[in-house]
Amino acid sequence: MIDLNLLEHLESYLTESRKERFSKVLLQRTKHFTVATEDVYQLHNTSAVIRSCDVFGIQEVHIVEEINSKRIDREIAMGAQKWVDINRHHSVKAAISELKHNGYQIVATTPHENDAMLHDFDVSKKSCFFFGRETQGLSQDVIDEADCFLKIPMSGFTESLNISVSAAIILQHVTTKLKQSSIKWQLTEAEQQEKRLDWCKKTIKSYEEIIKRYYQA
Repeated sequence: MIDLNLLEHLESYLTESRKERFSKVLLQRTKHFTVATEDVYQLHNTSAVIRSCDVFGIQEVHIVEEINSKRIDREIAMGAQKWVDINRHHSVKAAISELKHNGYQIVATTPHENDAMLHDFDVSKKSCFFFGRETQGLSQDVIDEADCFLKIPMSGFTESLNISVSAAIILQHVTTKLKQSSIKWQLTEAEQQEKRLDWCKKTIKSYEEIIKRYYQA
């Protein structure tokens, strides 16, 4: 439960433009869709996916690091890691189990399965879009556990796209379609308040000192 008095106090340290920006962005945030990357080797690819999630309003990202474990490239992510919730998993099975428990269908993005083209994708279901390793693609574990497969229509000789490009194309399409629907896709009021508090913490330089003074008053 958020302390609304504390939130109001913290937001008094923000400029009006910053508070308006927070409100505007939060209205476009969703947990209806989320993204998972599986053991992506190239650091800039994971960072670019996180940046795309922020751009298209995806609040949560899941990073599976069963083989490769690397820090987020701050230069590529352009600060997006501050605004998007990053969940790390040490195994793909644990990640899938948690996601399914939270009501997400597992969507394997792969050009090698003929299930659903991007323009036919049903946005009504909560979905986690899985993106695999650069050369090997998704693991067999993801393929076996997937509820559906999704592919981007392609007309050239090349059979696949860089994962960060694929993520941007897919997210732009599904979020646009989602926001044109009657589905309740926005964060709840409680979730928005939680993010306002979190973003205050990540924005105000003297946050810890302000908190200390607040509780001593």
